[in-house]
Amino acid sequence: MIVGVPKEIKQDEYRVAMLPVGVEELVRRGHQVVVEAGAGLGSGLPDHDYLRVGAELVSGPQEVFARADLIVKVKEPQPSEWPLVRPGQVIFTYFHFAADRPLTDAMLASGATCVAYETLADDQGRLPLLTPMSEVAGRMSIQEGAKYLERPQSGRGILLAGVPGVAPAHITILGGGVVGANAAKIAAGFRADVAILDINMDRLRYLDDIMPPNVDCLFSDRHTIREQLARADLVIGAVLIPGAKAPMLVEMEDLRRMKPGSVIIDVAIDQGGCMATSKPTSHSNPTYIVEEVVHYCVTNMPGVVGRTSTFALCNVTLRWVLDIAQRGIERAARELRPVARAINLAGGEVTNQAVAETFGLPYSPRFNS
Repeated sequence: MIVGVPKEIKQDEYRVAMLPVGVEELVRRGHQVVVEAGAGLGSGLPDHDYLRVGAELVSGPQEVFARADLIVKVKEPQPSEWPLVRPGQVIFTYFHFAADRPLTDAMLASGATCVAYETLADDQGRLPLLTPMSEVAGRMSIQEGAKYLERPQSGRGILLAGVPGVAPAHITILGGGVVGANAAKIAAGFRADVAILDINMDRLRYLDDIMPPNVDCLFSDRHTIREQLARADLVIGAVLIPGAKAPMLVEMEDLRRMKPGSVIIDVAIDQGGCMATSKPTSHSNPTYIVEEVVHYCVTNMPGVVGRTSTFALCNVTLRWVLDIAQRGIERAARELRPVARAINLAGGEVTNQAVAETFGLPYSPRFNS
């Protein structure tokens, strides 16, 4: 199989979808790997590292897409890449279709098989290809929140830790999954006053066992959310329904309870966001203000820590790239249930039920029957 690795072109995206060791493993198994020149530079991986292990370097994305049977990316194809995708080609990347109808329509029209990192689930419901980026985003959310609480960034002028005689910041985290748990760990390390909310009591009991004393684990309902919003200096949106649009937890009227200069970091923005006032932003222009509340809704948070994120991502994606390359997508879907669950679109059909329900499109159980 010919495997293609294009350079990421989404704004402020510095990750690359394959490490040189991944190229080496594919070449050892008899595959050909075509890498766009400069693809790894944002992660500190020069072209000669790829050449040394057997990659073929090409000058632009057109040749990568034209030649490759399997395209391995980090972020969803951008509009300029849509015409390059062809019927029968396999695209393996983060898609987040439920938050992007134009992308969904374009990939349906292409006839490609779209295998989404974020819906590759094991038999226990875990999402191994989403987990490392959720860890990065959860930890980054506190780092970014601390910055935007500073007064020059239009924040309240709050130090997360406080100092003796001055109370620390209050941080509310909506969602106790991987993002929320990692955010809580970092926030607790800053000595902030932290509340993490979830609707899963088993998860809350687990978090209560492992978190330090400055983290309260609360059941999430409308009353508790509104009460927390009134107290919060920083709110982290960290909820996820795999493949589906994120649930809306904070309405416009709720936002008016928040303190002027408080900050929202909506990590769920990849799946549409969990705040009524959330809209996608970029690292170049990360924030905007609604009702005197600073909103940070960057859709590719891990992209700016490209080296950390690339290694973390490729550590978990490589085995699946190898499986798909060795078997082909049809056989891989038959033999590996996680791969079948990851196929969102194929041959112009929607094969992920959550995506189909989000847009009211026909659902094909082709890979999940």
